[in-house]
Amino acid sequence: MSSPVRDLDTFGDLRSPESTPTHLPSPHAGGGCACCTELSAPLGRRGLLRGAGAALALLTLAPRLTLAAEGNYEAMILACIDPRFQEPVFAYAQKNGLVGKYSQFVIAGAAVGVVAPKFADWHKAFWDNLAATIQLHNIKRVIAIDHRDCGAVKIAYGDGSIATPDKENETHRKVLAEFRKEVAKRQPKLAVETGLMALDGSMMMFS
Repeated sequence: MSSPVRDLDTFGDLRSPESTPTHLPSPHAGGGCACCTELSAPLGRRGLLRGAGAALALLTLAPRLTLAAEGNYEAMILACIDPRFQEPVFAYAQKNGLVGKYSQFVIAGAAVGVVAPKFADWHKAFWDNLAATIQLHNIKRVIAIDHRDCGAVKIAYGDGSIATPDKENETHRKVLAEFRKEVAKRQPKLAVETGLMALDGSMMMFS
């Protein structure tokens, strides 16, 4: 016994002839509905201005929207997780024209977290990320920003390592020298900038 023929409606649903209504009442019968009243009304001055403003906003954002995940960027900034230095590090990037032009890697101690034996389990993550940003973003340099009064330095080298400003300077000088040596060995084409940032955002550069 053959099954009754069924109709395929415009939405792709299969329905039997018996279940298909012969007439659907219009949702707009008896005078338009609220959803269409505004659409059918002519645009006023305010509506036109609002539309023009939206179009202008899109045009303003267009350069940012077209930035690709891959491309040619300037640098990677290596910084510490210390919340006190989020704004100073960004201000440094802004001052040097790097906003929107750098990738970033944030780890406890910055360069300390990359070279200190105490944090050996972390090292590979940084070097892998550095290789990835070179491949994806074609960066030209890596900027390591250590900072004063760093808790990670105490964990790695003891409280005495930063007990005085001179000892603190010497500790970071050695750490950043080791960082530059490792970058030169692993990524010899990459330029390296290293510095020690104070709480006020000022930088002491090491080379």
